[in-house]
Amino acid sequence: MKKLKTITGIALMTLFGFASCQSEVDNEQGQNPNTNAANSTTANNLKRTSMYDGSSDDFLDGTSCSSIILPASARVNGTQVTLFSQVNYQQVISILGQYNNDQDSVVLQFPLKVKLSNYTEVNVSNQTEYNAIINACSSAQSSGQNAISSVKISFPITILTYNLSVQQTGSVVITSEQQLYTYMTNISSTELFSVNYPMSVTTSDGSKTTISSDAELQATIVASLKTEATKDEAAQNSKKLETIMVNGKFKVESFVSSGVNSATNYKDFTIDFANDWSVKAVNNLNTTVNGTYAVSSQIEVFLKLNFTSNASFSLLNNNWKVTSFNATTISLQSSTNAAATLVLKQI
Repeated sequence: MKKLKTITGIALMTLFGFASCQSEVDNEQGQNPNTNAANSTTANNLKRTSMYDGSSDDFLDGTSCSSIILPASARVNGTQVTLFSQVNYQQVISILGQYNNDQDSVVLQFPLKVKLSNYTEVNVSNQTEYNAIINACSSAQSSGQNAISSVKISFPITILTYNLSVQQTGSVVITSEQQLYTYMTNISSTELFSVNYPMSVTTSDGSKTTISSDAELQATIVASLKTEATKDEAAQNSKKLETIMVNGKFKVESFVSSGVNSATNYKDFTIDFANDWSVKAVNNLNTTVNGTYAVSSQIEVFLKLNFTSNASFSLLNNNWKVTSFNATTISLQSSTNAAATLVLKQI
């Protein structure tokens, strides 16, 4: 089994230094304006976008720099789970999502094997060794050396190679992320390279973009990382909203549809959100209206309501966009009709 400092070193990838030659290349205005050295921004972009993406099992291992190689076992909120394939992921997700105000716990059982961002597979014997991988991932993220998963390059692409005199020496056809990562990792201090543009990429929202230069690649990556940061913030806000909803009881302060505010139809009802994704509304006569709810997020946070067996409350059934919220008020707007709004006030 590899030693801990080897594991840490693998996860904390460093770029080769080549500053003096890069200065010379930056001034090249001939036929190869995109020619790069090993420490260029483009080299770093290509390396990070081609790293192994370990984010598919973050709910299980808590780190995006690696993934657990199955089969593996864990105790999830006290329940023993054995994962033979990714089909078993849903069992873990279901256990973790059963309640929205509990303290989730995933205890991995060792030994296990993980795949790191450089495609290396490493045996891990205990929690101490695993913590070293997690800490190395945090350091890589802090220094901007972790994988970029929000931009996917469509292969094949062609890399043109040059010597230090910027004379072309050959070309390499790259057919996979792993091959691209290996190439970018092994560029020597006597080599330069250029991407043979155009190339196609897909961003995390599914959009396909044609890239024609290093500058366009950089701009696309910057935009995608900004979008990912917005998604992360929305995910955090969704958790905060769940906590507020479960810990309080609410009344309909405003419900505007077709220009009419019909909040008075709900004035006698108190709405109570439970931590098992059920919701009920009870009035002074102990009339109960049952339903379910779900909180989700993309770029924004959404609250889906689904009341049953009551005509008035069925009107609230919608996938609402959360326009604002705090400890006392939740303001919502229909995701399909911006003129429909709902405000819930904590009592």
